[in-house]
Amino acid sequence: MIATPDRTPLTREFFDRPVLEVAPDLLGRVLVRTTPDGPIELRLTEVEAYDGENDPGSHAYRGRTARNDVMYGPPGHVYVYFTYGMWHCMNLVCGPEGRASAVLLRAGDVIVGAELARKRRISARNDKELAKGPARLTMALGVDRALDGADACGDPDSPFATLTGTPVAPDQVRSGPRTGVAGDGGIHPWRYWIANDPTVSPYRAHTPRRRRT
Repeated sequence: MIATPDRTPLTREFFDRPVLEVAPDLLGRVLVRTTPDGPIELRLTEVEAYDGENDPGSHAYRGRTARNDVMYGPPGHVYVYFTYGMWHCMNLVCGPEGRASAVLLRAGDVIVGAELARKRRISARNDKELAKGPARLTMALGVDRALDGADACGDPDSPFATLTGTPVAPDQVRSGPRTGVAGDGGIHPWRYWIANDPTVSPYRAHTPRRRRT
């Protein structure tokens, strides 16, 4: 049984740490998304760490661009990108300002506002699938590039907040290769998830995209 989540907001200092410390520590925390129709709250169950210019799998590996600018800080902000021409993915920026790193939010359990998430995720077979995967997560929360750079801690007018929630015991944290990451970046065991949680997405190794003939 999961304890009642602690609603104390996470501080900027929580995110101002190395990405490999922040990522597993985000499991069990609660992300609040405020929408015009009401709030949606998500208990984070699966994440991936991306270590900027030190990480071949990161968008910041080759340096700062207009696309990845938010990854360079300040920490505690939202980095949203569009991928494969159809999906948005959401990250939380961490580490010291000026050094790019972020945690991809891969999955979570909708604990408040499921009725709002269902309207965006009509193909979900049950509530455990509402945010089971990074694209499903952003769809459920109504996140797109317009929210890139939004503050996720400390700004009362922001559409996001992160709460202490119920931190996960270390023996319940699992780690393994990141999903769908190719090349040298694919070897890092920087995907973290809560053991046996039904909202965690299935692992898939990278599959090269075939060009259409």
